[in-house]
Amino acid sequence: MSPRLPLRVQWARSSLPRRFASSSATSPEIYDVVCVGGGPAGLSLLTGLRASAVTSNLKIALIEGQDLQKNRLPQDAQLDRFSNRCSSLTPASVKNLQEIGAWSHANIARIQPYQEMQVWDGVSDARISFDWDSARSMLFPRKPTQPTTIAYMIENVNTTTTLLDRLTELGGVDILSSTKVDTIELGQNTEELDLSSWPILTLSNGRTLAARLLVGADGANSPVRTFAGIPSRGFDYNRHGVVATLRLEGPGRGGLDHKIAYQRFLPTGPIAMLPLPGNLSSLVWSTTPDRATKLKSLSPPDFSAMINAGFRLSPTDLDYLHTLPSGQADEIAWREKHMQVNESSLPMKVIDIQPGTVASFPLKMRHADTYTGDRVALVGDAAHTIHPLAGQGLNQGQGDAAALARTIKSAVETGQDIGSLLALEQYNSERYAENNAMLGVCDKLHRLYSIESGPIVGLRSFGLRAVDSLSPLKSFFMGRAAGV
Repeated sequence: MSPRLPLRVQWARSSLPRRFASSSATSPEIYDVVCVGGGPAGLSLLTGLRASAVTSNLKIALIEGQDLQKNRLPQDAQLDRFSNRCSSLTPASVKNLQEIGAWSHANIARIQPYQEMQVWDGVSDARISFDWDSARSMLFPRKPTQPTTIAYMIENVNTTTTLLDRLTELGGVDILSSTKVDTIELGQNTEELDLSSWPILTLSNGRTLAARLLVGADGANSPVRTFAGIPSRGFDYNRHGVVATLRLEGPGRGGLDHKIAYQRFLPTGPIAMLPLPGNLSSLVWSTTPDRATKLKSLSPPDFSAMINAGFRLSPTDLDYLHTLPSGQADEIAWREKHMQVNESSLPMKVIDIQPGTVASFPLKMRHADTYTGDRVALVGDAAHTIHPLAGQGLNQGQGDAAALARTIKSAVETGQDIGSLLALEQYNSERYAENNAMLGVCDKLHRLYSIESGPIVGLRSFGLRAVDSLSPLKSFFMGRAAGV
């Protein structure tokens, strides 16, 4: 890990040089913890702090540029319409939400547990099947009450609303919604208090806050990270993730009680179909930018046909289909008549696309050199961004939030300054190596399956079949993926 750079960068709306807060200015409001960013990671951290008797007396503020009320799940949300921004919550993440008292506020009717995954190579058709029921007996031979699912598909807005409801129930947090951070500076030594190492935030509403600990939960382009002078390194994949909410011809191969997630690795990127309640599913298709643009331009029937083809036709067929301006549905129907497909091992066919849900976003890998600085800690996307092929982005943020809450609790119990580097080292040590390993695995999988021909294809297919045939090893991988 690179050594932490000194605090030399000040973030502000303008490009003015870094400066210190004037001693003649109005004294800032003093807070123990100021969190910038009201997404799942930031909300989970603050909920955890308020839920703990040890840290419940800390003075805490949340700053969010958007209107948090508009990010809530409507109470009358219909079960036949779902957001295209969904995530797989692992049992470990759900356990943390339960421990901080948030899970009971979730809209359970809109959450879909799934118990099985089917993953295969789009070039060789080598396949691995993850069935949680069989793995559970090996992972927990003496604990039959362990989780019965691999993960829970949940809309991000449902997660956010769940945490907001719990945080409101707990109270004690100054929530500054629809409020932007204008500047972050270092304070000064005053007659009352030495603030020379404290971040001072000037907000768009005119308020000024001093933070004993400033938490950056403010996304991949984190202003808090920039203020702290912490570099973030990585690269763009030159891929886009196409998302949509799908309507299937049936509830799925396992029926309503046994849901299955499907992922096929194509040379241009994996295509995944993740179960939602009823006969709905969530699509995440990683592909090249030009193909993403093409998919988004298609009519619903052609787009539906392309998704079905993505799980059934060869990469060569898909290459050709992406060159057609339209008419993919007819072309795919003709090709399917001349090929044999084992439909029992594939997802139900898509028959429609929920209007307004087709979108795309660029895929990147970024990792901060460290998660902590003088009176600064980073969580979630501010610390790391990951390829979505393993569905671990939101779970990494939840893990960060839980670990940082534990670190702050430990500092309070031992009488340490919660913003000191010494107190925060526990958090950095616990999370950095684990997240770095996950980032590396996902990046290597993406690169491995981008190879379309040659001996590597045979080797990876052999490895996939070998893991599928070795139940203990497969169970180990499933346990890691589920976070247990």
